[in-house]
Amino acid sequence: MNFLSRLKILPRWIIASLDSLILFHCALFGYLVRFNFELELIEQYDAFAGSFTFMIGGLLVMQNTRSYEGIVRHTGFRDGSNIFKTVLINFILFLFLNFFHGSFLNDKFLLPTSVLIVASLSAMFMLIFYRLLVKELFVYLKNGFAQKDLRHGVIFGAGEAGIIAQEAIKNDSKSQMNIVAFLDDDTKKDGKNIDGKRIYKGLDDLEKLVKQFNITELIIAVRDLSVHRKNEIIDECLRLNVSVSMVPPVDQWINGGLTAGAIREIKIEDLLSREQIILDNPRIEQDLKDKVVMVSGAAGSIGSELCRQISYYHPKLIVMLDIAESPLYDIEQEFREQHPNCAIKIVLGDVKNKKKMKEIFKEFKPQVVFHAAAYKHVPMMENYPEEAVHANVIGTKILADLSVLSQVEKFVFVSTDKAVNPTNVMGASKRAAEMYVQALNEYLEANHKKYHTRFITTRFGNVLGSNGSVIPLFKKQILNGGPISVTHPDITRYFMTIPEACQLVLEAGVMGEGGEIFVFDMGEPLKILDLAKKMIQLSGKKVDVDIKIQFTGLREGEKLYEELLNDFETVKITHHPKIKIAQVQTSSYHRIDGQIEFFHELIGKNNETDLVRHLKSLVPEYISNSSRFEVLDRMN
Repeated sequence: MNFLSRLKILPRWIIASLDSLILFHCALFGYLVRFNFELELIEQYDAFAGSFTFMIGGLLVMQNTRSYEGIVRHTGFRDGSNIFKTVLINFILFLFLNFFHGSFLNDKFLLPTSVLIVASLSAMFMLIFYRLLVKELFVYLKNGFAQKDLRHGVIFGAGEAGIIAQEAIKNDSKSQMNIVAFLDDDTKKDGKNIDGKRIYKGLDDLEKLVKQFNITELIIAVRDLSVHRKNEIIDECLRLNVSVSMVPPVDQWINGGLTAGAIREIKIEDLLSREQIILDNPRIEQDLKDKVVMVSGAAGSIGSELCRQISYYHPKLIVMLDIAESPLYDIEQEFREQHPNCAIKIVLGDVKNKKKMKEIFKEFKPQVVFHAAAYKHVPMMENYPEEAVHANVIGTKILADLSVLSQVEKFVFVSTDKAVNPTNVMGASKRAAEMYVQALNEYLEANHKKYHTRFITTRFGNVLGSNGSVIPLFKKQILNGGPISVTHPDITRYFMTIPEACQLVLEAGVMGEGGEIFVFDMGEPLKILDLAKKMIQLSGKKVDVDIKIQFTGLREGEKLYEELLNDFETVKITHHPKIKIAQVQTSSYHRIDGQIEFFHELIGKNNETDLVRHLKSLVPEYISNSSRFEVLDRMN
C-alpha cells in the first residue's frame, strides 16, 4: 500500500498493457455472448485467435490516437472521447477486414459482426470504467492512507466553475482539503448531488454543515457574483470562523486549466462595498498613441500604475519624473524587463525646482502631462505646512504654467477627496491647486479660444494598497502580532483600487474638454474599524484574542469622514454612470495667481502661522480639525 500511495502517475506501458488485456477479454466475451457460452462452438470459431487479432488491431490504432498517454488519475471528458475514437476506428477497421476477407478471399470473417459489436461496446465501457476506478483509487489512497489531517471545506457555486474547482482539489496530491458539500443560490439545485456531494441552498445550512463536518474553509466559485452577495458570504464565514478563498476568473487560469494552487485567498479589494469599476474607452489610445507623455510622481503608487497602463496605448515616449531615487530606479528596472518595447526616459527631479522643470519641458516637449506628484500624508504635512504648500500648490503651478508655454495638449491633475471641505493643510493645499488649474483653464478659454492647454482634475478617495495607506499598515501590524492601531471607532473612508484610480485618470484625460473636476461614484464608505476586524479574521486570527485593536485618537488635521463634494458643489452626469463632474464655482485667475505668488514671500520665513493663515484665506472652506491651527479659525 505504501508503494501505491507514493505512485503518482502510472507508466504508459502499464496503461497500454491493461488496455490490451481489456481488448482481448472483451473480444473473448463477445464470442461467449454470441454462442451462448457454449465452449465447443467457441473453439470451432477459433475465439482465442480472433480475440488476439482484435487486441493487435486495437494496439495499432492506439499508436495513432495515443489514448494510453493520459494521466489516469486526471481522467476527464477528453480522455473518454479519445477512447471512443480508438474503439470506433478499430471497429471500422475490422468491418473493412471482414468485408475484404469475405468478398475477395472467400474466407470466413476475422470476427463475426455480432462479436465485433459486443466486443467494441464492452471495450469502450471497460476502458473508461477502469480509468475512473483507478482515479478514485488514487483519491482514496490520498485521503485514506496518507498520514495527514484533511481539512473539510465546502464550495459555494454548483456550476461549471465549482465542479472544476472540486476536481482540481480532488486531483491535487498536495491538497489537504476534502470537499464535503456544495452551496448554491439556485433553488433548483437544492438536494441534488455532484460527485456524491450534496448541494445545499445558499447559506441557509452553512452553520449546520460547519458543526456536522467541522468545516474550516469555503471556496467561492461563482462567476459574476455581485459584491453585495460576496460580502454576505464573507461576513457569514467570518461569523462562523470559516476561512474564505476564491476561484480566479477563467482568463487567469494557466493553459485553460484550474489548479488547486490557483485558488486564492480573499483580498481586501474584494470587500469594496460596490462593484469594481471597469473602463474601456477606445479613445484613450487615440489620445496617447505616438505621443510624448510625462508623468510626475512616476515612482509612486498611482504614478507607477499610470505608467504601466499608458504603456499599453503605444506612446512615443513616457517621461517618468520623480524626486524619489530608489523607487524611480525600481520602476525603470520593471519597465526594462516587462515592457522592453516601450520607450521611457527616467528623470530625477523636483517639481518645486522651476529651472529644472523648464529644462525638462524644453528637452522632451511633452504633449500630455499627468501630474501625480504630491505630498499626501496628512499628519506629516500638518507638521510641515511649508513643504505641503511648496510641493502641492507651487509645484502644481510651475508644471501648469510650463504646460501652457510648451503648448501641452492636456494636463490631468490628480487630486483627492481630502480637498473637499478640507480640515488639514494637505487637503487645503490640494484644493488650492485645484482652484488654480481650473481658473487657469477658464482664463485660457476666454483669452485664447483658438488653441490652449486643457486642464482636467480627477478627485478620488483612499487607494487600497498605495504607499502609506492604511491597508499595508494593518498587514504589517498583523504580521507583527498586533496591536492594530485605529484612530477612532467611527472613522470612515471611501476606497478604490490602484487600477481603478488610474483608469479614472486616463478616462478623465479623454473625456475632459477642460476645466472639469471628475469624481467617482465610490459606493458607500467603509468603516475603518470593520476593515481592521475583517483583515484580522481573514488572516486566520481572532479579534481581541490573537490581535488586539487599539484606538489612538484622531491625528492632527484628520476628520471622521471624507466627502467627494463640498456644500456648494453639485454634479453633472457623464456617459459613464460611475463618473460625474463636480460643478464648482471658479475663482478669478488673476486673484488666485496673485495669492499663490504671495506664498513665495512666506516660504522660508519660518512662520507657519502666517503661511496657514494665508492658505485659509485662499481656501475659505478650510476649517482645521484636531490641529493646532484651529486657533486661526477662532480669530476670523
